[in-house]
Amino acid sequence: MSGASRQEASTLLRRAVADPKAEFRDGQWESIDALVADRARLLVVERTGWGKSLVYFMATRLLRNRGVGPTLLISPLLALMRNQIAAASRLGLRAETINSSNPEQWTDIHRRLRADDVDLLIVSPERLSDDDFRENALMPIAGRVGLFVVDEAHCISDWGHDFRPDYRRITRVLQALPRNLPALATTATANDRVVADIREQLGPDLQLVRGPLARESLRLQNIRLPGQAERMAWLAEHLGEIPGSGIIYALTVADAQRLAAWLQSRGIGAAAYYGSLENDKRVAREDQLLNNRIKAIVATSALGMGFDKPDLGFVIHFQRPGSVIHYYQQVGRAGRGVSDAYGILLGGDEDERIAEYFIASAFPPEAQTREVLDALNDADAGLSLSELEGRINLPGKQIGKVLKILAARTPAPIVRRNRKWYATPVVYHPDSEKIGKLARLRRREQARMREYMAGRTCLMEYLRSELDDEHASVCGRCANCAGLLLSESYSEELAEQSQVFLRRSERWIRPHDWWPGDALRAYRWRGPISETLKMQTGRALSVWMDEGWGGLVQKGKQVDGRFDDRLVEASASMIRERWRPHPAPAWVTCVPSANQPTLVPDFAARLAAALGLPFIDCVAKKRDSLPQKGRNNNYQQARNLAGVFGVDQRLVRREPVLLVDDMVDSRWTMTIVAALLRTVGATVVHPFALAQTSTLD
Repeated sequence: MSGASRQEASTLLRRAVADPKAEFRDGQWESIDALVADRARLLVVERTGWGKSLVYFMATRLLRNRGVGPTLLISPLLALMRNQIAAASRLGLRAETINSSNPEQWTDIHRRLRADDVDLLIVSPERLSDDDFRENALMPIAGRVGLFVVDEAHCISDWGHDFRPDYRRITRVLQALPRNLPALATTATANDRVVADIREQLGPDLQLVRGPLARESLRLQNIRLPGQAERMAWLAEHLGEIPGSGIIYALTVADAQRLAAWLQSRGIGAAAYYGSLENDKRVAREDQLLNNRIKAIVATSALGMGFDKPDLGFVIHFQRPGSVIHYYQQVGRAGRGVSDAYGILLGGDEDERIAEYFIASAFPPEAQTREVLDALNDADAGLSLSELEGRINLPGKQIGKVLKILAARTPAPIVRRNRKWYATPVVYHPDSEKIGKLARLRRREQARMREYMAGRTCLMEYLRSELDDEHASVCGRCANCAGLLLSESYSEELAEQSQVFLRRSERWIRPHDWWPGDALRAYRWRGPISETLKMQTGRALSVWMDEGWGGLVQKGKQVDGRFDDRLVEASASMIRERWRPHPAPAWVTCVPSANQPTLVPDFAARLAAALGLPFIDCVAKKRDSLPQKGRNNNYQQARNLAGVFGVDQRLVRREPVLLVDDMVDSRWTMTIVAALLRTVGATVVHPFALAQTSTLD
């Protein structure tokens, strides 16, 4: 491309950033030039904040100015897509996205694509498997795509920290597009192993552009505070000392919600953010942070890749991430456009347990894969996900994970058509050796995180070395180089208050809305759950084994065989003072157990006395069932309980009742018992449990 074209690009850059003196960073123009002039295929590995998105936006603008077709951009997260659309508009690009949040716009976007009225189409890798997308969006433009972009390309590698099976479909799509199509893959978090795997997926002619990964503005510090109450106290005391607004990362949804609520209770503007949050709430909370209307978003990894706030003042980790690479990717959100920003890692006692859970659940065991394949091979007419749940005792999410991994293989042993899955003639060969290697790699990554947490060498140098940055050097700014940045102390009074808060952080027990298939045909219950049978939204006092009451619940159930009187007092207080169920329960009953027949009735009777209500033991087990904890999806859990419980109608009062159990997970036990109680006269059923057991959502 001629020098005049660089001048054209510089003019566009200055207009986009509203800075008449703006210049390209080292490597940006060279990458743009290679894509536009040489139609190259590039892998750009540059630090967060370097401006990788500018490369593909600018290349798109220049190509479109020359009459080339639209850019197809594969992007992993809705939050990232929203930022990309906003950034693209600053270069005058007409950007659109097709994703789960905007189905009402798809038809119009399809029309505009056919009319060449879209410059940039952004989709998730999962969309590539959708028949409607392939037929109405991809196929009409396949022959004239001008640029193919894979953002956050480390997701394409199963050696990367955020591997997503659907990214493997990208290889097939790229192979189906014109061979001379320029392509760009970008990431900030690819070490040598991941780079090699990306090259294997996208082709050997992929050129590597790699720069130094130092973040000069970041000031890193590690503070180990084993208990959650201690970390909560530290945050409440020191968050106000850190300039600006930022992100606090937690590993689970429950912790993100609870920590945000704690900070709010201390007068600190905070909001929780996680993948299952409604789309409009995610957008609103992103805007609050972008416009500095709150001090912090407490987020899971759902807020990460590509979230762009140049003046983000801090990133704090409430728990230790799964790898050094993952940590670099998240902490690198801070300090892109300011001279000083903090990256604080708080380590805790629960880190190892959570990390091991994620490692163990990363890839489905071979036996589960075989179960899914056997079921599909036995079903000539195919099976939907719900039908698979009826045949296989696996969690729906786990079945979905197996399906994704199998469908992303080349060639694939299964295929999806019209919402059903079918087996193909392709013979499946397991890759047990590779999965074993991956599990060992993840555990080595955890060991490196422990080493990073305890290390006394330069923290930034350590991160860069883990990412195979040949320019890694001492930063002179982290706590190990420059001395303590923030005090590690916290108020004992605040720690006591946070402990009290943890003990008042009850969880919702939400009613089911649908009976799963024909699992409860014994009762003739199918379809939506009638309002005349449905239980109310209830409460669980704690999360199993947590630092609130969960540890005491575990001790009572597994050690003492009787629940402590403090749990009775805490439950009664929560019900009277914070929950206040309406209409108020007039009596108490409980869910019976064959294994510990006196445990729950004893507790329920004491709780009823504390509430000044009668306890009526009217629910009984009519027959034994398999352990509910061994049933792994809605269909299997509900079917396991069909015909198990009976209610003595003579004892049931035609008034609101508090239904007590010790544990709640799937909610099917309470759902079925509540329906039986209402069938024989109970007017309203309020479910209550001592602990919720699903802690890693």
